[in-house]
Amino acid sequence: MPEEFILNKKRIVTNFNPARSLLDFLRKEEKLTGPKEVCKEGDCGACAVLIGEEKGSVVTYKSVASCIYPLGNVQGKHVVTIEGLTGEDLNFIQYHFAKEDAAQCGYCTPGYVSSLTAYFLKSSQYSIESAIDSVSGNICRCTGYASIKRAIVNMINEINSAPLRQDEKLNFLVRQKIIPEYFKDIPERLAELKKAGDTKHEKGTPIAGGTDLLVQQPEELTNKQISFLTVNKNSSIFEQNGEVVLSADTTFEDFGESTIIRKYFPDIDETLKLIASPLIRNVATIGGNIVNASPIGDFTIILLALDAKVVLENKTGEKRTVALKDFYKGYKALDKSSDELLTEIKFSVSENLIFNFEKVSKRTHLDIASVNTALAISLSGETIENIGLSAGGVAPVPKYLTETASYLKGKEINNETVLKAAEISRSEILPISDVRGSADYKKALLGRLIEAHFFKLFPQFLNAEVLL
Repeated sequence: MPEEFILNKKRIVTNFNPARSLLDFLRKEEKLTGPKEVCKEGDCGACAVLIGEEKGSVVTYKSVASCIYPLGNVQGKHVVTIEGLTGEDLNFIQYHFAKEDAAQCGYCTPGYVSSLTAYFLKSSQYSIESAIDSVSGNICRCTGYASIKRAIVNMINEINSAPLRQDEKLNFLVRQKIIPEYFKDIPERLAELKKAGDTKHEKGTPIAGGTDLLVQQPEELTNKQISFLTVNKNSSIFEQNGEVVLSADTTFEDFGESTIIRKYFPDIDETLKLIASPLIRNVATIGGNIVNASPIGDFTIILLALDAKVVLENKTGEKRTVALKDFYKGYKALDKSSDELLTEIKFSVSENLIFNFEKVSKRTHLDIASVNTALAISLSGETIENIGLSAGGVAPVPKYLTETASYLKGKEINNETVLKAAEISRSEILPISDVRGSADYKKALLGRLIEAHFFKLFPQFLNAEVLL
């Protein structure tokens, strides 16, 4: 089945291999060279483009790294490159970049413009901090970033930042010369497109966001029949009987934007900044992070601490539920048959849930962890009622720290308890030495991160001089 979508103003029908990257199609087939090929890992943002999807009567836009975005995922969507944002004159964003000398070699600039355009399209109210955060996945080697920040500050100061209803937004952004006028016609044009075909998993090897697969297995994927699970994405997050339930195609960004999640995890924005840039968070799915089975998968570690369960469904519609801590049988080995698909993730919540995530990597933000760990806890006074504790980078699988959690349950929080917990945590892990650190370093690091959980959450119960 050919892929059918809108590229800038043009309707596209193509038989280009759907497992190839969108960037390959743009540059090699359409000769659109504004998006650049640099890292091929989604790390630099030079390839950033916009993806628009119908949601009800409106089209919502997000920025993605087109170098690791499979072409098959664009079915029925609007793809916008820098060529689709420009006219004879500089647009609003380009003008401010030029005014502040924020573009030197210019190689990264199309990605910056695309990411900022997505920000203006998506946000309901603009601020300097959130605008700068929106380009956290874009790297520039020339400017030192000061001129880019000045350009962003000037944009936000100039633009009217009053909250806008979605039905007013397009007209406003067209008037501001942030987007061209043809964007107004896109909702109607997308509605006319042929609906995406059946994407159930029996049609081929299922992939969701593909953000890791297109880095690790780009050639292998081109030789397989693929079903793209996010073409008809209908992600949901809801509460039911004291549990939060996520559909497996929930993206990292969906998770962070959910009012339900924000109620129980008020620091989720800071956690997400440690995990990935918007270019990745807009595409990577939580189900994908789980079945990828990386020993340092950030969301897997978070969900382990929450004692999450996964729901698996086979081709005949039969479902079964498995505790996430029992899902991993060995390195990259899962309690999952080849005809099963992960469809939902569930975890219990309560009003007294307290959560923390810690991560150490070579780069503070947007990097693969050396060691990561999560803590979910509820107290009665100073006594631990319930606790879940996990760690990554310390075993062949994402590790639920059973012995440490068992020791802590029912204990009062004090220096002795925390130091003993750190000691137990080091005894129940088997890290290896690799490029992210020696085994001894990872053992020592996990112990310190266990201490950091408690010191961050409960400083009133602890003596900092003893712990530090």
